[in-house]
Amino acid sequence: METLGVHIISDLWGCNFDKLNDINFIEQTFVNAALEMGAEIREVAFHKFAPQGVSGVVIISESHLTIHSFPEHGYASIDVYTCGKLNPNIAIEYIADAFGSKEQNVYSLKRGEKLEYVKS
Repeated sequence: METLGVHIISDLWGCNFDKLNDINFIEQTFVNAALEMGAEIREVAFHKFAPQGVSGVVIISESHLTIHSFPEHGYASIDVYTCGKLNPNIAIEYIADAFGSKEQNVYSLKRGEKLEYVKS
């Protein structure tokens, strides 16, 4: 079976506390990241936690972009999942740059790809 999508998971470290705690900045960053990769935005939902942190999602026709921020640790957990021809790495890099990330781990998963499991 052909791959149905690409799911990028990124851990961003050394990010700016104020940016990771600003719901308006995060929402605009995620909308811009989706547009940068050519996605069609369907819905946007973000929530600010007390005393700090933001979680949110941008639903796109091609799937989604999500965040869970931990400003007190300078850390953000990011997912960008796309189906079709979009390149999710464009959004991942846009977001990392916007938060001033000093370090990041990036994991890429091919979704819808059936793997063969070998029993030992």
